[in-house]
Amino acid sequence: MISKLTPKTLYVSDLDGTLLNNNAKISDRSLNIINSLIDKGMLFTVATARSIASVKYILKDLKLTLPVILMNGVCIYDPVNQKYINVETLSKENIRILISLIEENNLKGFMYAVKNEKLSTYYEELSNKALRDFYEIRVKRYKKPFTKVNKFAEIKDEPIIYFVLMDYKEKLEPIYRLVENLPNINSVFYKDNYEKDMWYLEIFSNKASKYHAVQYLRKYLSADYVIGFGDNQNDLSLFEACDKFYAVDNAIEELKQRADAVIGKNSEDGVAMWLKENF
Repeated sequence: MISKLTPKTLYVSDLDGTLLNNNAKISDRSLNIINSLIDKGMLFTVATARSIASVKYILKDLKLTLPVILMNGVCIYDPVNQKYINVETLSKENIRILISLIEENNLKGFMYAVKNEKLSTYYEELSNKALRDFYEIRVKRYKKPFTKVNKFAEIKDEPIIYFVLMDYKEKLEPIYRLVENLPNINSVFYKDNYEKDMWYLEIFSNKASKYHAVQYLRKYLSADYVIGFGDNQNDLSLFEACDKFYAVDNAIEELKQRADAVIGKNSEDGVAMWLKENF
């Protein structure tokens, strides 16, 4: 089949709220459509805030062969050879500053490191329902290992790549404003797709973002055209990296206003249906 678009087009979709339905799953219809298009030569991958532990499980039946963008661009992972091809770590100074900020404001969350191709996830205390649910779903459903520590400061010398904080907007937003002004730091602050009134604050190196990761893949795959799909605040940098960008109908208003067009909802297989009609 000859594509209606540029043959060397790379398609990049966000997961939660975009490719996945409201149960955090890829529907059978989306799965069948995308697998069929991949068999016909479509270059398709995903860009998500999730780590490889949950992505492997959720997309186990999708015929992904291209590198996937994880943790908002902090990691790029090769699913065929099962290895990271790019990881952006935080500097020791920034790790120290962030741990101090978390302690001073009595915040709780998760801290991630990648060492010798292994992802490690640390936590101090599961102090709210959102953190407990986050933990329990990933342990029970995805078999993801977590390590409890007394203080994040105990492991400050590990190759830390990512912090995830979860709480109410009014508690996290002042911290987000502080983090925004820190040098060499990138962050995203957005509402959870599943837990009502809960917000994520995710903090990582300024060398990492969905924008940086898409540009990395554009060069890595020699793609000369990129089309993206997203729904939330952390997809704004994905939008900026793409030649064309489509927001699902359930996306935040800012993204819909900036997108080239609005497509069907995530719950209606919007991404897969658009690909079926346009590839």
